Amino acid sequence: MAGIYLHIPFCKQACYYCDFHFSTSLKKKEELVACLVKELELRKEELQNEEIETIYFGGGTPSLLSIQEIELLLTMIYKNYTVVNPEITLEANPDDLSEEKIIELSKTPINRLSIGIQSFFEEDLQLMNRAHNAQEAKNCLSVATRYFDNITIDLIYGVPNMSNERWRENLQIAFDFGINHISSYALTVEPKTALDSFIKQGKYPDVDETVAKEHFDILVAETAKNGFIHYEISNFGKPNYFSKHNTSYWLGKKYIGIGPSAHSFNKTHRSWNVANNAKYIKAIQEGKLPLEQEKLTVKDQFNEYLMTGLRTIWGVSLEKIVQDFGEEFREELLKNAEKFINQGLLVITNEVLKTTEKGKFLADGLASELFII
Repeated sequence: MAGIYLHIPFCKQACYYCDFHFSTSLKKKEELVACLVKELELRKEELQNEEIETIYFGGGTPSLLSIQEIELLLTMIYKNYTVVNPEITLEANPDDLSEEKIIELSKTPINRLSIGIQSFFEEDLQLMNRAHNAQEAKNCLSVATRYFDNITIDLIYGVPNMSNERWRENLQIAFDFGINHISSYALTVEPKTALDSFIKQGKYPDVDETVAKEHFDILVAETAKNGFIHYEISNFGKPNYFSKHNTSYWLGKKYIGIGPSAHSFNKTHRSWNVANNAKYIKAIQEGKLPLEQEKLTVKDQFNEYLMTGLRTIWGVSLEKIVQDFGEEFREELLKNAEKFINQGLLVITNEVLKTTEKGKFLADGLASELFII
């Protein structure tokens, strides 16, 4: 089983915290969609013996695509790949989701919406430079929940000046809409973003890890009370509503990424397309794949399994470590993990290494400490 990710590199405006590849000019949208279609054809052999179980429109802002463009891309996937009962997700922003657009989307094969709410409060949205306002966030969910059962929303915590009470209100609003999945991330300052620049200039307060940790603890507690399972550090889903596409990443399944800057993975190699719309279009029009590729060493594969495994409820299987990498990797892992087990940050249960509740917020840091270099 495998997945297909399509990167739609267009946005109406730049969020201050974002470091993803996108353009705010839509001039090349039609041309780029044609190239996505061509890349899907050029790469069909890569997943020739695989059944496609997930398709994910990410970005950027995929909801800027017309219904016809979405249907064209899906038609080309079904034509060139073996698709079986797929989860098909479209990332969308509230300001794009008019009632008419939602109804149109509900008539396509799209069966999951990922809506970038980020916050239900105007002050937060303005600080992030989001294109939508608080009322649009609520309006789109009022309509979307009537036409789609499988909806996930993004929420950002650790925002300067966001009190614990306002964060609780954000979560409660999501619960009141009957949302079955939430992806939630701490506001982080990425290099060369507008946010990074504003903080350095003193125009914007710096993020506070203590506040982020408090918000994370509230998030974990409140989602649990409302029937969500914390199945990955940033993801909370009710039973049967986990993201199949993102779960496939964490479980190490194959996928191809279509579009500028998109990444692909086939277990032994990772590749990525050029993060430049003009260069991407030129190469694809010439029938070339504008990608770079690296072969993953055994250590790379081990470290990647460690990083993804510790972020999830499935943890890191010591049996799988021996099976895939050898006994010496298991012994090295256990030796390196011992001090974190003693600190109550990691635990081994039924031959599976996992983070404890205390260690969850530190999962990425713990994984990097356990890497074999």
